[in-house]
Amino acid sequence: MQQIDWIILCVTLLSIVVYGVYKTKGSKNVEEYILGNQETNWWTVGLSVMATQASAITFLSTPGQAYHDGMGFVQFYFGLPIAMVVICVTFIPIYNRLKVFTAYEYLENRFDLKTRSLASILFLVQRGLGTGLTIYAPSIILSTLLGWNLTLLNIIIGILVIIYTFTGGTKAVNVTQKQQMFVIMSGMFITFFLILYMLPNDMTFSNAMHIAGANDKMNILDFSIDPESRYTFWSGITGGFFLMLSYFGTDQSQVGRYLSGKSIRESQMGLIMNGFLKVPMQFFILLTGVMVFVFFQFNDVPLNFNPVNKEIIEKSEYAEQYHTLEEQLVALTEEKKEYNLLYMDHLNQNYDNPILRSRLVALSGKEKDLREQAKTLISKADGKAETNDKDYVFLYFILNYLPKGLIGLLLAVILSAAMSSSASGLTALASTTSIDIYKRNLKVTKSDKHYVNATKFFTLVWGIIAILFACVSALFENLIQLVNIIGSIFYGTVLGIFLVGFYFKYVKANAMFLSACLSQSIIFLLFYFSIFSQPSGQEKLGYLWLNFIGAMLTLLFAVLFQFTTNQKNKMIA
Repeated sequence: MQQIDWIILCVTLLSIVVYGVYKTKGSKNVEEYILGNQETNWWTVGLSVMATQASAITFLSTPGQAYHDGMGFVQFYFGLPIAMVVICVTFIPIYNRLKVFTAYEYLENRFDLKTRSLASILFLVQRGLGTGLTIYAPSIILSTLLGWNLTLLNIIIGILVIIYTFTGGTKAVNVTQKQQMFVIMSGMFITFFLILYMLPNDMTFSNAMHIAGANDKMNILDFSIDPESRYTFWSGITGGFFLMLSYFGTDQSQVGRYLSGKSIRESQMGLIMNGFLKVPMQFFILLTGVMVFVFFQFNDVPLNFNPVNKEIIEKSEYAEQYHTLEEQLVALTEEKKEYNLLYMDHLNQNYDNPILRSRLVALSGKEKDLREQAKTLISKADGKAETNDKDYVFLYFILNYLPKGLIGLLLAVILSAAMSSSASGLTALASTTSIDIYKRNLKVTKSDKHYVNATKFFTLVWGIIAILFACVSALFENLIQLVNIIGSIFYGTVLGIFLVGFYFKYVKANAMFLSACLSQSIIFLLFYFSIFSQPSGQEKLGYLWLNFIGAMLTLLFAVLFQFTTNQKNKMIA
């Protein structure tokens, strides 16, 4: 990195923190600190909701996901617009009518304290892990590629987030997320068009899409019903729908964003905005990854994008074999470049040459084979090495091919995204701990100022916990998938509790609590036997289905237990 990159990076991040502290200091009561006095307009709600979900993992992992596997990951988001409509019609009016600070307050009104506490604890566990990951994700990759100290990076990112979140609460998060989304999308658009500019002179965007298509990167829709397939149209509109419904409807990190809206209508418009823009945004980020793939069809590419693996192999007895693979990749890259240029010439003459297309597919298959051989050697050199390099693809491109100044901006994009999602997570964890656990179980009445200070204290505590978790985390396959897997384990059960509360009025507290406990236990077992115990990428059940199964089991058991209880009561009577 050059001096200009450091200046842009530091100025961008510090200005966001200072602005957040300046605009929001001095919250006088709980409503102002947790709900931002419900003064947020609809477009700020929409941007805040988008920024909360768009963590650094989104901008690090998604392009790498597209580079390796193509555009199919976009199907994960197909259920989101439908979920936004359901939340706007059902969830928001109920939350606003009850004037709740957190989503879980509703559950005590509908069921009882133990159900509220169970949902709160499930949320705290999964969001605590998720917030630690949003700090860890950029830290592990930046430290690997730039040689920065991993622990120090975790601490710096965590402290920056804690400063303005501790000071201003929800309002600080909303205010800063507008600036963060501007930085994020500006950086991504500049990068996308710069990639197009760096492609060969005669190449049009249409030609680039054809080359990507010839390499199976543009297969957007998969209508197969194979449960082992992670991303299909059906898993997206079912499992994805239930995941999004639970995340946006019951996860306090998102619920807190739209509870701060000026009115029900403003909150609803903010979510509808997210429903309209989120899928196109993810499509664009994936397309950027695909364009990086096209770029590397004409430029040198490493055998494995993770530089740590290169160091491991160089110190091992397999270094010579690895160098042989690298030489083969260099020769293959030159051959690919030659055939891609020839294919492009034919495309410019409006002829999609099937022979050249099949040759490109064959060359792509050879490259995949070389990469798999490289992974095997790396694993032999170090059994604990993470051979999956999806998370390193985009940042490798940024650091090695972008001009001075833009590197600093893109790193600011990644860290801004980490800060925005981490800040939402901390405010949600703090408000849930303060309102649903601390205040609810406190036997004496305290002042508003006391609960503001308590929430600030829990913000600090959860910030420290998140930093500690980030410091002890280990990279696990593709980070964006790991975050969604963690959510899928818990979200289905929590969503089922809320759906029963909203739509099955005859189900009482005990039946609900027992069904939630049983459902969550089954999901843990399903996760272990179908995913966790299987080799990487070979799970028996795509993790998105856990959301659907968890929600349905919770509904089914709640109705069944309540029916059994009613029958027993009739027999006694």
